[in-house]
Amino acid sequence: MFQPDMSENLHDHVVDMSHETPENNLGDDDHNPSNMEVPSSDDQDPNLSNNKKSRLHHRHNQDQIQELEGFFKECPHPNNKQRKELSKKLSLRPSQVKFWFQNKRTQIKAQRERIANIRLREENEKLRAEDMRLKEVLANAICRNCKGPVTNGEMSFDEQRLRIENDHLHEEIKKLSGIIDKYAGKQPLTYPDVSSNGSAHSRALPRFTPQQGMFAANDPPARSMALHIQTEKTVIIDLAIAAMDELIKMVDAGEPLWVPTLNDLSHETLNEDEYMRLFPRGSASKPTGLKSEGSRESMVVMMNHMTLVEILMDANQWSNMFCGMVPRATTLEVISSGVTVGNFNGALQVMAAEYQVPSPLVRTRESYFARYCKQLDNGTWAVVDVSVLDNMRSSSIARCRRRPSGCLIQALPNGCSKVTWIENVEVDTEVIHDLYKVVVNSGLAFGAKRWVATLERQCKRLVTASDIPEDLGGKYMYLNLKSMLKLAERMVLSYCRGVGASTAHTWTTLSGGGLDNVRVMTQKSMDDPGKPHGIVLSAATSIWLPIPPKQVFNFLRDVNFRSKWDFFSNCEPVQEMAHIANGRDPENCVSLLRVNSANSSESNILLLQETSSDSTGSYVIYAPVDVAAMNVVLNGGDPDYVAFLPSGFAILPDGPGQYEGEVVEVGTGGSLITVALQILATSDPTAKISVGSVETANALIKCTVERIKCALVSDNV
Repeated sequence: MFQPDMSENLHDHVVDMSHETPENNLGDDDHNPSNMEVPSSDDQDPNLSNNKKSRLHHRHNQDQIQELEGFFKECPHPNNKQRKELSKKLSLRPSQVKFWFQNKRTQIKAQRERIANIRLREENEKLRAEDMRLKEVLANAICRNCKGPVTNGEMSFDEQRLRIENDHLHEEIKKLSGIIDKYAGKQPLTYPDVSSNGSAHSRALPRFTPQQGMFAANDPPARSMALHIQTEKTVIIDLAIAAMDELIKMVDAGEPLWVPTLNDLSHETLNEDEYMRLFPRGSASKPTGLKSEGSRESMVVMMNHMTLVEILMDANQWSNMFCGMVPRATTLEVISSGVTVGNFNGALQVMAAEYQVPSPLVRTRESYFARYCKQLDNGTWAVVDVSVLDNMRSSSIARCRRRPSGCLIQALPNGCSKVTWIENVEVDTEVIHDLYKVVVNSGLAFGAKRWVATLERQCKRLVTASDIPEDLGGKYMYLNLKSMLKLAERMVLSYCRGVGASTAHTWTTLSGGGLDNVRVMTQKSMDDPGKPHGIVLSAATSIWLPIPPKQVFNFLRDVNFRSKWDFFSNCEPVQEMAHIANGRDPENCVSLLRVNSANSSESNILLLQETSSDSTGSYVIYAPVDVAAMNVVLNGGDPDYVAFLPSGFAILPDGPGQYEGEVVEVGTGGSLITVALQILATSDPTAKISVGSVETANALIKCTVERIKCALVSDNV
């Protein structure tokens, strides 16, 4: 699990604490209760030992406080050298600087405890209210036989709960019976359309523009959407129930509805003609310019079926699990939370999400859909998505529709689950960059194969993280591993959410200089403790290389080759100081790297890196981290307050074909590589980006790409 370099001690590379005094110990919890000058033995004159006159209180001026606050944001645990430099700069004694930082850490700790207490009180109030509600239900229980009140002692709480659940199930049966009657005569699931004369369904709100975004809850369009969902709940419920029925039939169906692809017989695609015959769309027709994409994949994953259901029904957990595919997701409305409390059977919610390929050259697909969860039998669950608001819009506006898509989850005896995933969409594919046409049209970019491959890899990651033994090297080492994995997870999320062509941010294309696809973007960072304060400049580009993806991935993740392409290493050798397995595959890991440089400024910087790979794509993501900040993490500190800017690579196959001999064409074994980096352009969020910063980012991207091309085509790799 954890394979440190036995030749050197990890903490000797981060901060040498073996010769530190208690004053320099980063774990020192002693603090000065006030912002005053405290006498110490080294500050007093022995000849004045009998002098009983106390020292006067000393208040720091505003400039000193601002300087200390700014340094604290970057390094809350300064070492002895840093404190002395600050004391000289601010005309303070080292002890004053030390006590100020101790007081500041204590203050932040107290604030966090107050916030935690507030949350606990709120949770306690919710539990108390739920307890009162259940007691009221129990007190007002009605006997099903005589319709009279139930006296105390006649019915247990569990029996009452089961009877309430039974009543809910009876209501659902009645509703399903109504749906069956409504679609009698083999009337299939139909998609509501908008008529030109302004029918009731034309009340659907207009599509968000990229400037408005999908997730701005305070914008007028978002408020209109909430109102629209309220008025269309009946339509949404009917649509979700019919979509669930269609999904179950598609899971059980075989040929001719599902046919194997020519390049991969294990990969199934949807026969559109047979689908339209089995599930006609009624009066609604496919909008002009939309292409149908349907695929099905099955796989056994290392996760309990109920845990997987919980992740899918929570927008945050779902987007984190599939961060490379779903950069943003939110729940707009919860129509039903389930039949009983804590059970997702019958849960129905309206969600908004963006789906992406990790490249600024491919526009994201945004969709508004209903997600419905149902338990089919003991240990078998189904979760279905179907577009709701998109289907109520004008056909000239809606550019991505989710036909019934989702997964069937079956529990296995060994704690694993068998997942059958169906992805069935209608999407605008007219505007696709030439580099990505093959991979998008083949279904590798957004199809079911990528969903289950990502799910399998992430399940292995979660299982590995939870299996870290607490006694591995003692409690101290256990905290190190957990904190490093959490920091790496935040780094990957930040990279994936910033590399795609999302509506949340706008890329600008740079022209000239050899690479025509370099895109840049700026973001202000003010209140985010995980990013440096100022304006962050992002630059990215995507290229095609006639090299298999696996070979590219192995080259980029190998520390022995890093000096060939990484501008940060400056051609110096790179050493792996720590290695944490992040899954069952050896290439999936989190590493802590150090550049062996004689430059003192570079020696204070480490590289946190995560590498991950599956059959549909690979990632090499890294971020420079200050030694002092990493030392806090290695001591079990909160990694959310470590500021960094992640960079890295996303590697996709260029198509479903195979690499054959020396003939390499797009779709036959090459790689699509996205190179993305972030730099801090200025520490002033109100400043304007200079031309020099943009040119620097552009030059770094081009230099990295050229180095990778030269190294991969040489005989040394």
